Amino acid sequence: MNETAAAVRQPFVAGTFYPADADALREAVAGYVAGGANASPDAPVPKAIIAPHAGFVYSGPVAGSAYARLAPGRGRISRVVLAGPSHRVWFRGIAVPTVAAFETPLGRVPLDLAAIRRLCAHSFVAARDDAHAAEHSLEVHLPFLQQVLGDFALVPMVVGDAAPDEVAAALEAVWGGPETAIVISSDLSHYHPYDSARTLDEATAAAIASLDMDGIAEQGACGRRPIRGLLQVARRRGLRAATIDLRNSGDTAGPRDRVVGYGSFVFEEPRAALGDETRGFLLAAARDAIAAGADGEPGGWTGDAPAEVRRPGASFVTLTAAGKLRGCIGSLAPRGPLIDDVTRNAWRSAYRDPRFPPVPADEVAGLHIGISVLGTPEEMSAQSEAEVISALRPGVDGVILRDQGRQGTFLPQVWETLPDPATFLGRLKGKAGLPQDYWSPTIRLWRYETESFAEPVGSLGESASENEGIAKTLRGSVTEST
Repeated sequence: MNETAAAVRQPFVAGTFYPADADALREAVAGYVAGGANASPDAPVPKAIIAPHAGFVYSGPVAGSAYARLAPGRGRISRVVLAGPSHRVWFRGIAVPTVAAFETPLGRVPLDLAAIRRLCAHSFVAARDDAHAAEHSLEVHLPFLQQVLGDFALVPMVVGDAAPDEVAAALEAVWGGPETAIVISSDLSHYHPYDSARTLDEATAAAIASLDMDGIAEQGACGRRPIRGLLQVARRRGLRAATIDLRNSGDTAGPRDRVVGYGSFVFEEPRAALGDETRGFLLAAARDAIAAGADGEPGGWTGDAPAEVRRPGASFVTLTAAGKLRGCIGSLAPRGPLIDDVTRNAWRSAYRDPRFPPVPADEVAGLHIGISVLGTPEEMSAQSEAEVISALRPGVDGVILRDQGRQGTFLPQVWETLPDPATFLGRLKGKAGLPQDYWSPTIRLWRYETESFAEPVGSLGESASENEGIAKTLRGSVTEST
């Protein structure tokens, strides 16, 4: 990867797959997106979409259905990971470009060079401009993205002969948070009679909606390799998939004797159980508990509180100061109302975490508070270590491990610095006081998800190096309250 890349990939299919005139292109895209705007007003912005890549007259209406769902992310989405199949060049693995930007008649799209360098750390990712130069599977999406999102940085990947695990690993490396959207480019079946194509495409759509990567037949989608990788990540991360449009060229602009299938699909992350106001209430209550001082351990909450926080709940409260962990105490199971659990754990994180001295009164204002609300732990099958490793979902699962009277837990945040499931499990065993290579048929494990949120300003987000230090500390220092 050339770190001083300055070249620009010029459009290759402008004037054939889509209009080369900027005004005509804007008008065409606007029409397709408007025609697909059928989502309910409160529908969440998808984390990922699958959309087709044929000439606009054929697949534009179907792609518009997906981009109508992505459009409300304008102003929030600042990076797009775009992956599509290679049609012209055969190669092993995944190809990234060395240029600094991609151009369309609507202007230039800068590349996220730092993210591309991270991808190149994988042995199956290589810099290959030849794979991108004449490839239409990525290019045809750019005008849609430019129109609906405005300014964003691009991470383009042309997928060659790559295994699902490889595509999944690449996507995980650049998955990001709400600022990042994933776009997979693929048409469906090719050149079957209309009725046969409908049957084939309905089977492919059902497999995608159920996150069944093995259900994508060899002839079911030209982008089956990037699709399979996305489905693997979506299953691990608990995303929900839905088909929002399924047509073919016989429905849009072509004859029906030999058609190409098109589908649009959205992938949504689990919805937060707590609204913004409730989150703000818990953060304010946690700060008030800490402000009461070292002698003001909270009892039961006596004031008004949202109904969601009066129900039983378990939480962890993490305190940081100047980018460093200052306390983290939590509960693995509900012991009363969530509001009581949060205020108690906030106070104990400040004044009773055995690894740190109590927070002085003059440092309370400088604390940054983060809260993780735990879902109900689900016991995992643990017939073998390999079974557990294959079942873990990086970035999603918090894990509790118990054996020989010992116990340890990692919150999902620990995946940020231990992304490999085998390493994650080994380090968790070490945290519980067991050898990292230990295994016994008596080991019991539970996984849980968390809803995590934090105060909007503070030291936790000041720099990547500080975040790394906090995550490193969390790997060995999350304490359960007693």
